Amino acid sequence: MRIVIISGLSGAGKTVALRALEDTGYFCIDNLPVTLIGSFLSTIETGKDIRQVGIGIDIREKEFLSGAYQTISSLKKKYNIEILYFEAEKEVMLRRYRETRRPHPMLSMRGGMDIEAAMEEERAMLSVIRDAADRIIDTSNYTPHQLRHLISSTYGEFKETQGINISIISFGYKFGVPQNADLLFDVRFLPNPYFIPELKPLKGTDSVVSDFVLNNENTSAFLARLTSMLDFLMPNYIKEGRSYLVIGIGCTGGMHRSPAIVENIAGYIKEKHGIKPNVIHRDMA
Repeated sequence: MRIVIISGLSGAGKTVALRALEDTGYFCIDNLPVTLIGSFLSTIETGKDIRQVGIGIDIREKEFLSGAYQTISSLKKKYNIEILYFEAEKEVMLRRYRETRRPHPMLSMRGGMDIEAAMEEERAMLSVIRDAADRIIDTSNYTPHQLRHLISSTYGEFKETQGINISIISFGYKFGVPQNADLLFDVRFLPNPYFIPELKPLKGTDSVVSDFVLNNENTSAFLARLTSMLDFLMPNYIKEGRSYLVIGIGCTGGMHRSPAIVENIAGYIKEKHGIKPNVIHRDMA
Protein backbone atom coordinates (compact mmCIF):
# COMPACT_ATOMS: atom_id res chain seq x y z
CA MET A 1 0.00 0.00 0.00
CA ARG A 2 0.94 3.61 -0.49
CA ILE A 3 0.00 5.61 2.60
CA VAL A 4 -0.04 9.40 2.86
CA ILE A 5 -0.52 10.95 6.31
CA ILE A 6 -1.65 14.57 6.22
CA SER A 7 -1.30 16.91 9.16
CA GLY A 8 -0.48 20.52 9.92
CA LEU A 9 -1.90 23.78 11.15
CA SER A 10 -5.62 24.43 11.07
CA GLY A 11 -6.40 26.54 8.01
CA ALA A 12 -3.20 25.59 6.19
CA GLY A 13 -4.89 23.29 3.66
CA LYS A 14 -5.16 19.84 5.26
CA THR A 15 -8.81 19.38 4.32
CA VAL A 16 -8.21 20.52 0.73
CA ALA A 17 -5.28 18.10 0.43
CA LEU A 18 -7.17 15.16 1.89
CA ARG A 19 -10.12 15.75 -0.43
CA ALA A 20 -7.74 15.99 -3.38
CA LEU A 21 -6.31 12.60 -2.44
CA GLU A 22 -9.82 11.17 -2.17
CA ASP A 23 -10.70 12.56 -5.60
CA THR A 24 -7.69 10.77 -7.10
CA GLY A 25 -8.77 7.38 -5.76
CA TYR A 26 -7.28 7.22 -2.27
CA PHE A 27 -9.27 5.66 0.56
CA CYS A 28 -9.26 8.53 3.06
CA ILE A 29 -10.08 8.78 6.72
CA ASP A 30 -9.85 11.98 8.76
CA ASN A 31 -9.26 12.62 12.45
CA LEU A 32 -7.90 9.13 13.14
CA PRO A 33 -6.09 8.85 16.50
CA VAL A 34 -2.39 8.12 15.96
CA THR A 35 -2.55 5.08 18.21
CA LEU A 36 -5.16 3.48 15.95
CA ILE A 37 -3.31 3.89 12.66
CA GLY A 38 -1.46 0.58 13.01
CA SER A 39 -4.65 -1.37 13.70
CA PHE A 40 -6.44 0.37 10.85
CA LEU A 41 -3.69 -0.46 8.36
CA SER A 42 -3.48 -4.07 9.55
CA THR A 43 -7.19 -4.45 8.94
CA ILE A 44 -7.31 -3.07 5.42
CA GLU A 45 -4.05 -4.63 4.17
CA THR A 46 -5.66 -8.07 4.29
CA GLY A 47 -7.89 -7.03 1.39
CA LYS A 48 -6.84 -6.44 -2.20
CA ASP A 49 -9.03 -3.50 -3.15
CA ILE A 50 -7.41 -0.73 -1.11
CA ARG A 51 -3.85 0.06 -2.19
CA GLN A 52 -3.75 3.84 -1.60
CA VAL A 53 -4.66 5.35 1.75
CA GLY A 54 -4.86 8.93 3.02
CA ILE A 55 -5.03 9.64 6.76
CA GLY A 56 -5.71 13.02 8.36
CA ILE A 57 -4.28 13.90 11.78
CA ASP A 58 -4.91 17.22 13.51
CA ILE A 59 -5.06 19.01 16.83
CA ARG A 60 -8.35 17.36 17.77
CA GLU A 61 -6.31 14.28 18.69
CA LYS A 62 -4.22 16.18 21.24
CA GLU A 63 -4.40 13.34 23.78
CA PHE A 64 -2.58 11.02 21.36
CA LEU A 65 0.06 13.41 20.00
CA SER A 66 2.71 12.90 22.68
CA GLY A 67 3.67 9.46 21.37
CA ALA A 68 3.07 10.25 17.71
CA TYR A 69 6.73 10.38 16.66
CA GLN A 70 7.53 6.94 18.07
CA THR A 71 4.33 5.43 16.69
CA ILE A 72 4.85 6.78 13.17
CA SER A 73 8.54 5.85 13.15
CA SER A 74 7.59 2.30 14.03
CA LEU A 75 4.92 2.16 11.31
CA LYS A 76 7.39 3.45 8.70
CA LYS A 77 9.46 0.31 9.21
CA LYS A 78 6.53 -1.81 8.07
CA TYR A 79 4.60 0.37 5.61
CA ASN A 80 5.29 2.72 2.70
CA ILE A 81 4.31 5.89 4.58
CA GLU A 82 4.84 9.50 3.58
CA ILE A 83 3.94 12.33 5.95
CA LEU A 84 2.90 15.74 4.60
CA TYR A 85 2.77 18.66 7.01
CA PHE A 86 1.00 21.85 5.97
CA GLU A 87 1.69 25.29 7.41
CA ALA A 88 1.46 28.94 6.39
CA GLU A 89 2.67 32.34 7.53
CA LYS A 90 0.86 33.77 10.55
CA GLU A 91 -0.57 36.77 8.70
CA VAL A 92 -1.90 34.51 5.96
CA MET A 93 -3.54 32.23 8.51
CA LEU A 94 -5.15 35.18 10.28
CA ARG A 95 -6.52 36.49 6.98
CA ARG A 96 -7.98 33.09 6.15
CA TYR A 97 -9.76 32.92 9.49
CA ARG A 98 -11.13 36.42 9.00
CA GLU A 99 -12.39 35.57 5.52
CA THR A 100 -14.01 32.25 6.45
CA ARG A 101 -15.17 33.43 9.90
CA ARG A 102 -14.45 29.96 11.24
CA PRO A 103 -13.30 29.59 14.87
CA HIS A 104 -9.90 28.07 15.52
CA PRO A 105 -10.21 24.52 17.00
CA MET A 106 -8.11 25.50 20.01
CA LEU A 107 -10.67 28.14 20.99
CA SER A 108 -13.31 25.48 21.56
CA MET A 109 -10.85 23.37 23.57
CA ARG A 110 -9.59 26.12 25.81
CA GLY A 111 -11.52 29.28 26.49
CA GLY A 112 -10.05 32.64 27.28
CA MET A 113 -7.39 32.79 24.54
CA ASP A 114 -7.23 34.90 21.41
CA ILE A 115 -6.71 33.57 17.88
CA GLU A 116 -2.96 34.28 17.79
CA ALA A 117 -2.37 32.48 21.08
CA ALA A 118 -4.44 29.55 19.80
CA MET A 119 -2.35 29.34 16.65
CA GLU A 120 0.91 29.37 18.61
CA GLU A 121 -0.27 26.66 21.00
CA GLU A 122 -1.41 24.50 18.11
CA ARG A 123 1.96 24.95 16.39
CA ALA A 124 3.74 23.81 19.57
CA MET A 125 1.48 20.78 20.05
CA LEU A 126 1.91 19.64 16.45
CA SER A 127 5.69 20.06 16.46
CA VAL A 128 6.07 16.33 17.08
CA ILE A 129 4.26 15.61 13.79
CA ARG A 130 6.26 18.28 11.98
CA ASP A 131 9.50 16.69 13.18
CA ALA A 132 8.43 13.35 11.70
CA ALA A 133 7.26 14.84 8.38
CA ASP A 134 8.83 13.80 5.09
CA ARG A 135 7.70 17.00 3.46
CA ILE A 136 6.68 20.37 4.88
CA ILE A 137 4.54 22.43 2.52
CA ASP A 138 4.04 26.15 3.06
CA THR A 139 0.69 27.06 1.47
CA SER A 140 0.96 30.83 2.04
CA ASN A 141 1.07 31.55 -1.70
CA TYR A 142 -1.34 28.83 -2.83
CA THR A 143 -5.02 29.19 -3.60
CA PRO A 144 -7.18 26.15 -2.76
CA HIS A 145 -7.36 25.36 -6.48
CA GLN A 146 -3.56 25.45 -6.84
CA LEU A 147 -3.11 23.25 -3.78
CA ARG A 148 -5.63 20.71 -5.09
CA HIS A 149 -3.78 20.64 -8.38
CA LEU A 150 -0.43 20.13 -6.66
CA ILE A 151 -1.70 17.21 -4.59
CA SER A 152 -3.74 15.52 -7.31
CA SER A 153 -1.00 15.86 -9.92
CA THR A 154 1.67 14.59 -7.55
CA TYR A 155 -0.23 11.63 -6.10
CA GLY A 156 -2.99 10.96 -8.60
CA GLU A 157 -0.92 10.61 -11.73
CA PHE A 158 2.14 8.93 -10.22
CA LYS A 159 3.30 5.89 -12.19
CA GLU A 160 5.61 3.46 -10.46
CA THR A 161 7.34 2.77 -13.76
CA GLN A 162 8.48 6.34 -14.25
CA GLY A 163 10.37 6.33 -10.96
CA ILE A 164 9.74 9.92 -9.90
CA ASN A 165 7.00 12.52 -10.09
CA ILE A 166 8.20 15.95 -11.17
CA SER A 167 6.37 19.24 -10.72
CA ILE A 168 7.69 22.46 -12.26
CA ILE A 169 6.31 25.73 -10.90
CA SER A 170 6.64 29.16 -12.47
CA PHE A 171 6.22 32.02 -10.01
CA GLY A 172 6.82 35.71 -9.38
CA TYR A 173 9.30 36.70 -6.69
CA LYS A 174 7.17 39.68 -5.75
CA PHE A 175 4.47 37.23 -4.64
CA GLY A 176 6.84 35.07 -2.62
CA VAL A 177 8.93 31.97 -3.18
CA PRO A 178 7.15 28.56 -3.23
CA GLN A 179 8.36 27.03 0.00
CA ASN A 180 7.95 23.45 -1.17
CA ALA A 181 10.47 23.73 -4.04
CA ASP A 182 13.41 21.33 -3.95
CA LEU A 183 15.31 23.21 -6.67
CA LEU A 184 14.91 26.96 -7.16
CA PHE A 185 16.14 29.06 -10.10
CA ASP A 186 15.99 32.81 -10.65
CA VAL A 187 15.58 33.95 -14.29
CA ARG A 188 15.23 37.67 -13.60
CA PHE A 189 18.55 38.21 -15.39
CA LEU A 190 16.84 37.55 -18.74
CA PRO A 191 15.36 40.39 -20.88
CA ASN A 192 11.85 41.16 -19.64
CA PRO A 193 8.95 41.12 -22.16
CA TYR A 194 7.00 43.25 -19.67
CA PHE A 195 8.78 46.34 -20.97
CA ILE A 196 7.84 45.68 -24.59
CA PRO A 197 4.36 47.19 -25.17
CA GLU A 198 3.11 44.53 -27.59
CA LEU A 199 4.29 41.69 -25.30
CA LYS A 200 3.29 43.10 -21.92
CA PRO A 201 -0.37 41.96 -21.98
CA LEU A 202 0.55 38.46 -23.21
CA LYS A 203 1.69 35.38 -21.27
CA GLY A 204 4.84 33.32 -21.29
CA THR A 205 2.90 30.45 -22.82
CA ASP A 206 2.07 32.55 -25.89
CA SER A 207 4.40 31.68 -28.75
CA VAL A 208 5.51 35.25 -29.44
CA VAL A 209 6.56 35.75 -25.80
CA SER A 210 8.13 32.30 -25.61
CA ASP A 211 10.15 32.99 -28.76
CA PHE A 212 11.34 36.32 -27.35
CA VAL A 213 12.52 34.67 -24.11
CA LEU A 214 14.03 31.54 -25.62
CA ASN A 215 15.73 33.15 -28.62
CA ASN A 216 18.22 34.91 -26.41
CA GLU A 217 21.88 34.06 -26.01
CA ASN A 218 21.75 34.13 -22.22
CA THR A 219 18.64 31.94 -22.18
CA SER A 220 20.35 29.34 -24.35
CA ALA A 221 23.39 29.32 -22.06
CA PHE A 222 21.21 29.04 -18.97
CA LEU A 223 19.10 26.18 -20.37
CA ALA A 224 22.19 24.28 -21.46
CA ARG A 225 23.55 24.36 -17.93
CA LEU A 226 20.21 23.66 -16.27
CA THR A 227 19.33 20.67 -18.44
CA SER A 228 22.82 19.27 -17.97
CA MET A 229 22.39 19.48 -14.21
CA LEU A 230 18.95 17.83 -14.39
CA ASP A 231 20.42 15.04 -16.51
CA PHE A 232 22.83 14.39 -13.66
CA LEU A 233 20.43 14.86 -10.75
CA MET A 234 17.33 13.00 -11.88
CA PRO A 235 18.85 9.49 -12.19
CA ASN A 236 20.50 9.97 -8.81
CA TYR A 237 17.26 11.13 -7.20
CA ILE A 238 15.51 8.07 -8.62
CA LYS A 239 18.33 5.81 -7.43
CA GLU A 240 18.09 7.34 -3.96
CA GLY A 241 14.39 6.44 -3.89
CA ARG A 242 12.73 9.83 -4.11
CA SER A 243 9.16 9.75 -5.37
CA TYR A 244 8.82 13.46 -6.20
CA LEU A 245 10.82 16.52 -7.20
CA VAL A 246 9.54 20.11 -7.26
CA ILE A 247 11.42 22.64 -9.40
CA GLY A 248 10.67 26.35 -9.05
CA ILE A 249 11.51 28.88 -11.77
CA GLY A 250 10.97 32.50 -10.81
CA CYS A 251 10.93 35.90 -12.48
CA THR A 252 9.63 39.22 -11.21
CA GLY A 253 5.88 38.76 -11.69
CA GLY A 254 5.61 35.14 -12.87
CA MET A 255 3.87 36.21 -16.06
CA HIS A 256 6.40 36.05 -18.91
CA ARG A 257 9.91 34.69 -18.43
CA SER A 258 9.41 31.92 -15.89
CA PRO A 259 6.38 30.34 -17.63
CA ALA A 260 8.30 30.26 -20.92
CA ILE A 261 11.29 28.60 -19.26
CA VAL A 262 9.07 26.12 -17.39
CA GLU A 263 7.32 24.99 -20.58
CA ASN A 264 10.69 24.50 -22.27
CA ILE A 265 12.13 22.47 -19.39
CA ALA A 266 8.98 20.36 -19.12
CA GLY A 267 9.24 19.51 -22.81
CA TYR A 268 12.91 18.63 -22.44
CA ILE A 269 12.32 16.30 -19.48
CA LYS A 270 9.48 14.52 -21.28
CA GLU A 271 11.54 14.04 -24.44
CA LYS A 272 14.86 13.19 -22.80
CA HIS A 273 13.77 11.19 -19.76
CA GLY A 274 10.31 9.94 -20.75
CA ILE A 275 8.68 11.60 -17.72
CA LYS A 276 5.81 14.03 -18.15
CA PRO A 277 6.17 16.75 -15.48
CA ASN A 278 3.23 18.44 -13.78
CA VAL A 279 3.34 22.09 -14.82
CA ILE A 280 1.97 24.79 -12.51
CA HIS A 281 1.99 28.48 -13.49
CA ARG A 282 1.28 29.85 -10.03
CA ASP A 283 1.13 33.58 -10.74
CA MET A 284 0.27 33.72 -14.43
CA ALA A 285 -3.04 35.56 -14.65
